[in-house]
Amino acid sequence: MNTKQTLRRLLAATIALGATAAYAGPTCTQEPRTSWMTPEEMQKRIYDAGYAIKKFKITDGNCYEIYGHDKRGGRVEIYYNPVDGAEIRRKAS
Repeated sequence: MNTKQTLRRLLAATIALGATAAYAGPTCTQEPRTSWMTPEEMQKRIYDAGYAIKKFKITDGNCYEIYGHDKRGGRVEIYYNPVDGAEIRRKAS
């Protein structure tokens, strides 16, 4: 492999890693899961706040994350701290 091919591969790998990092979610807590609210408790809080949940999951960053809709029907993606239920990050579209 020549130098030009090596540089192209290195550039491609760098771009791929940067794209992955750009989509990574936040880290919400380092607390053990025994101190977290249950998923059912968290979902009830979210519903009570007026959101409709389409998808609910636990992220690699130890967050509860939802994809859903707000009171006006707007699409949202929200990350919550599973220990205290605090909103960490919100994306609306």
